Amino acid sequence: MSGAPVGKPHYWDQACAELAAADPVMARLVGTLGTSHLIARGDSFVTLARAIIGQQISVRAAQTVWDRFAAAAREVHPERVARMRESTLRRCGLSQRKAEYVRDLARQFAGGDIDPRALPQLDDEAVIGQLVEVRGIGRWTAEMFLIFNLLRPDVFPVDDLGLQRAIARHYRDGAEVSRGEALAIGESWRPWRSVATWIMWRSLDPVPVEY
Repeated sequence: MSGAPVGKPHYWDQACAELAAADPVMARLVGTLGTSHLIARGDSFVTLARAIIGQQISVRAAQTVWDRFAAAAREVHPERVARMRESTLRRCGLSQRKAEYVRDLARQFAGGDIDPRALPQLDDEAVIGQLVEVRGIGRWTAEMFLIFNLLRPDVFPVDDLGLQRAIARHYRDGAEVSRGEALAIGESWRPWRSVATWIMWRSLDPVPVEY
C-alpha cells in the first residue's frame, strides 16, 4: 500500500467547465486554479487514516501530524500501524482518541473486516453506511473517502466547516449560512458537487486538500 498519488479525475475538466458556465462565482474561482486539481492517493487505508487524523483540525496541522505519523510508521500499512504503540502515535500529535481510532482501523484492514476491493462496487450512501460502522468514522470521514479515494463526482459534505466558511464568503458576503442555505447552493452544483467543494476549499487555503 504505497499511497502514491493517482492522476486527475477523468471528469475534472468537464466539471470545471460546466460549473463555470452555470455560476459566476465558480467561473471566477475556476479561473484562479491553473492546473491544480483534486488528487487521490489510491490507497483506501491511507485515505481513511489521513481523514481520521484530519478531523477537526486545519489542513496544515493535519499535514504536520501526518508527516510525523508516516515517519514513525516508516511504512503506512495496516499490519505495521496495528502494531504501533498508542504512546508513539500520541508523540506524533494524535489525540488519545485518534490514536485508538487509527489502530482500530488498521486492525480491521489487516483482519479483513474492511475489504477495499468491495467498496467501489457500492453506491455513495452504501459506502457511507458501511464505513460509519467503523469506530472513529462518521459521515464526514466517509464523505472524504468518497471524494478522495473513490473519486465520486457528486459528494457534498455540507457539515464541513471549511466549506461553510467558503460559501459564506463567496455567496453571502461573509454572513453565516445555515445548513439549509448551504444545501440549496450545493444543489446548483449538481452533478459536480465534489469538484465545487474542492474549489471552495482551495479558495480559503492554497494548500491542496488531499487524503
